[in-house]
Amino acid sequence: MTLRGDVMDREEVTRGPEQPRAGNDSGWLLLCAVVALLCGIGLMMVLSASSVEALRSYGGAWLFFERQAMWVGLGVIALIVVARVDYRVWRRLAAPMVVVSLLLLALVLIPGMGISVSGSSRWLGLGQWRFQPAELAKLALLLFAADVLARQFERRSERAIALRRPPRPLVLKPVLLATGALTVLILLQPDMGTSIILVSLVLVVLFVGGASVRAMSALLVICTVGGVVIGLVESYRRARLLSFLHPWDDVSNTGYQVAQSLVALGSGRVTGVGLGASRAKWGFLPNAHTDFIFAIIGEEMGLLGTLVVVALFLTFAFGGVRAALRAPDRFGTLVAAGVTAWVVVQALINIGAVSAVMPVTGVPLPFVSFGGSSLVITMGAVGLLVNVARRGTAPRVR
Repeated sequence: MTLRGDVMDREEVTRGPEQPRAGNDSGWLLLCAVVALLCGIGLMMVLSASSVEALRSYGGAWLFFERQAMWVGLGVIALIVVARVDYRVWRRLAAPMVVVSLLLLALVLIPGMGISVSGSSRWLGLGQWRFQPAELAKLALLLFAADVLARQFERRSERAIALRRPPRPLVLKPVLLATGALTVLILLQPDMGTSIILVSLVLVVLFVGGASVRAMSALLVICTVGGVVIGLVESYRRARLLSFLHPWDDVSNTGYQVAQSLVALGSGRVTGVGLGASRAKWGFLPNAHTDFIFAIIGEEMGLLGTLVVVALFLTFAFGGVRAALRAPDRFGTLVAAGVTAWVVVQALINIGAVSAVMPVTGVPLPFVSFGGSSLVITMGAVGLLVNVARRGTAPRVR
């Protein structure tokens, strides 16, 4: 499948872009501040939301908080290390990372190798030390797609300049094949939420990389129809897909979790019932410290607390888009756009599910929900974004 370059790319080829003015972009400080605030809120809310379950199941209220603090520490190290390495270095590792991700995702599906929880086999590891290969697949596919598109853009631009002809269309077969293979393996776990995020970030990278409106429309239709079909084939997915529309019709079964989430959000009103005073966490709301932690935020901190969290993610989106626009090269632009889409789309899906605006897909709220590999790898990806932002230049003038 091929996509035609946009008008702006053709102008760059025929006239050549003006050289950007070098500058010290401090936008990376905004990104770091937002992530730090979200992680701080996450630590506070994980302690509050998980204390009852930890005390009941393990005899200590601090267990999940201590683990989350450890993962946040590892995530900070990953962010700092990746942010100090030139983001262009990762281009050489993109293809090997995709191959490793495919192998690990295949191992997860082998009985006895993958760790199964609640009917889903998504983890590798021993005991409490678990790793989710699907999280690595997000980062690997992002780097691979950005590398392929950037290389093709560079080659076609050089050829077009030499021949004084319009640029040749981009060939996207490698990106689409890699996306399809990784998505199928993740769906077999099954994990539809991660599959949606994976496809979403690739679509953003393709659009930023020069996809035409016609091509993007075709891909969106294919992905939407495919997602609906996959969601309706399995009975449990179909129940999730339909129960969010009317959770109170089956409040004791398929609509229970969404109904309890709405009760928690409504109980918080404007200012909340107070930090630590949640009633939903006393066994009423399943996954209170993981996928549905936003409901506990709404209950304990009220509408104001939820708006603060939403505002932080919007600020992250602003910082990510700013970094993409100021990136010194095409690869940096695509990486910055992909990481931004990754975090923002995942937050949108999670908040939408908690507030009954979207079906429940089981994805955590970035930087806030309890989690290990998801938190560390996402913060490593933010390190890439920070590195791009630190090397940013003044906006290009055409």
